[in-house]
Amino acid sequence: MTPANSPSGYRLVFEDDFTESELDRRVWFPHYLPAWSSRAESAADYEIRNSCLELSIPPGKGFWLPGQHSPLRVSAVQTGNWSGEVGSIAAQQTFRSGARVAEQQEQFWGLLPKYGYLQMRAWADISPRSMVAWWMIGRELDPTESAEICIFEIFGDAVVPELSAAVGMGLHAFRDPRVVEDFASPRLPIDVAEFHTYGVDWRPGRVDFYVDGEHVRTCINPPDYPMQLMIAVFDFPSRSVGADAGLTPRLVVDWVRGYVRE
Repeated sequence: MTPANSPSGYRLVFEDDFTESELDRRVWFPHYLPAWSSRAESAADYEIRNSCLELSIPPGKGFWLPGQHSPLRVSAVQTGNWSGEVGSIAAQQTFRSGARVAEQQEQFWGLLPKYGYLQMRAWADISPRSMVAWWMIGRELDPTESAEICIFEIFGDAVVPELSAAVGMGLHAFRDPRVVEDFASPRLPIDVAEFHTYGVDWRPGRVDFYVDGEHVRTCINPPDYPMQLMIAVFDFPSRSVGADAGLTPRLVVDWVRGYVRE
């Protein structure tokens, strides 16, 4: 049954409310861009608890790509994954020019929407050294299909606890010559430690961004190809202010929904 708070004029076609005891591996791949690192080093720390997906970074979690990337720890799930052979440059969201595949990945395509209204209800526990985000990327089977629609990106050092947060949203072009970079971080009067609903209405020629059903901004000429979902919590040790060294940043997701126009 379509939820009562569904956007008008849309029909529900995907919903994960995390009521099962295990992550639905037909949809979600619990790693972060493993081609550049490895499945072992990119594995997410997560739990399904209280009908929520909880992504976290415990203090002992290792770095995503030690020695090649600035210190970064991450727990993420994504709905697609693939790469070329070891040593090739064929993989998703390269982190630097000339990067080479370290571990070849099989193709996995769990959820790849092209247009529609996507929503996620979530809250976060972050400090100045951490960040949470939800974004979509092209598969990059064609290297130009590499743009990103960022639905939300919240850095802990841009949060005023219980009062407001700068919420990044918009388009990143990367290697797609058809997409124009258009990204902003408006400050919104929300407490990120409480549940909020983040959404994007993606259609040909236009994409609209929402928080709690309120329109925040619009970008024109978004990507026009299937895109996979990426959900993650990040930790950047170099941003530590000292007292946050032993904390565990978390992103808790109540549900994810996808709609198409009636």
